[in-house]
Amino acid sequence: MTLQKQLVKIALLTALTVAVSLLFIFPVPGTNGFVTLAEVGIYTAAFLLGPLGGFWVGALSGGLIDLFSGYPQWMIASILIHGIQGGIAGYFFRKNNRWFDTFGFLSGSVWMVLGYALATGLMYTWPAGVASLFGNTIQNIFGVTLTIFLMSALRKINHPLMKEGVR
Repeated sequence: MTLQKQLVKIALLTALTVAVSLLFIFPVPGTNGFVTLAEVGIYTAAFLLGPLGGFWVGALSGGLIDLFSGYPQWMIASILIHGIQGGIAGYFFRKNNRWFDTFGFLSGSVWMVLGYALATGLMYTWPAGVASLFGNTIQNIFGVTLTIFLMSALRKINHPLMKEGVR
């Protein structure tokens, strides 16, 4: 795949991730934060474009979601956490093996949940960091589930992204 095609796909998946995440944003009263569908876009990008694509879609969408939703203080943390999340998942997805797919989802999710707990603890208080574990875990479970359904649907309809992507 040419660099130009790769950049267009990264831009497209970033824009879709940001749009869907801002359209479906669920507030979390206990932590004054929110839950989004960002993981669907990040894991889909990691699945289709590998670790580099997963990293860039995760980093760009994480930062833009925070900026547009009124939480600019979280941008740096989100860029790092979601970027590395997409990179980790994409690395394991490249192995083209169901066990590695499971490990990619699991390791990306653990990184994201613990990363936000640490960032919340550093920015606010440690009890707030612990309180963020539940919402971020639910966000990841939901994101992984939707990604699995999305990738299955793309495979069934023989979508062009599946031909040039990882699988």
